[in-house]
Amino acid sequence: MKKIETIMVALGSAKYSKGIFNYAALLASALDSKIIAINIIHTRDVEAVRSISSLGYNVDGEHYIENIRKERKDFLTGIIKESGFPAERAELIIEVGNPIDKLLEFIIEKNADMIVMGPKGRTDLEHVLVGSVAEKLFRRSPVPVVSYRGETYAKHLKKRIYTHK
Repeated sequence: MKKIETIMVALGSAKYSKGIFNYAALLASALDSKIIAINIIHTRDVEAVRSISSLGYNVDGEHYIENIRKERKDFLTGIIKESGFPAERAELIIEVGNPIDKLLEFIIEKNADMIVMGPKGRTDLEHVLVGSVAEKLFRRSPVPVVSYRGETYAKHLKKRIYTHK
């Protein structure tokens, strides 16, 4: 079995990012691996801003990307620093694109051996994963996908399982 040298961690800008990164850092520390933290600004969001701009509203797609990129970089850099994971073993990538396509591209490009992500994306709404980035990545990833569950989410799932007995 190949040593796990690089763990990619998919982070959103949501409250779950801290727990997901900390879990990836725990794995990376135990496996003496490096981490590539990646955040994708969805092209759908950029196109929506450009559509609003084309209607005459004072919104600029490029400034939107620049502002979101800075906001997310500050937010995610803070999470990485807070974790105590060695900075020299962590890389942060913020890209614009289709999340599933970009994640798969970076798995190959960065030679990742594993990816850690959460089961939830942009909302706290309970949903079936079909059609979500997580579900698509589980089906298409050439490397193992570890799905992180925070304590609150895990407790909720355990309660649902117990009540269905």
